[in-house]
Amino acid sequence: MSDSIWGYQPTTGHAAGTDLTGFKVEATDGSIGKVDKHSDDVDSSYIVVDTGVWIFGKHVLLPAGTVKTVDQAEKKIYVDLTKEQIKDSPEFDKDKHVGDAGYHEQIGSYYQSHRRI
Repeated sequence: MSDSIWGYQPTTGHAAGTDLTGFKVEATDGSIGKVDKHSDDVDSSYIVVDTGVWIFGKHVLLPAGTVKTVDQAEKKIYVDLTKEQIKDSPEFDKDKHVGDAGYHEQIGSYYQSHRRI
């Protein structure tokens, strides 16, 4: 993974500007939901995943650095996290957290501590 948790790795297969909305998201141990929103902003790239009924409709923000692979043909994104790590992450609230630097830092710290070296 890159030094920045907020950037896509060149090996993911993601091209900036590609719409990922609606792609299914797969953790290392199974499906977690679909992309509701994403950002390709430099040093602030992420996907927001609607987990649906899996964890009672929670939305989670996953930094781009957690993405292992984007499969354009299958419309799937594979992340380097377990379902448990995602379930335990801070919840994303679009009305509170969009553009919130403190939340951004909290999410970055949470996922940095769960990265595989």
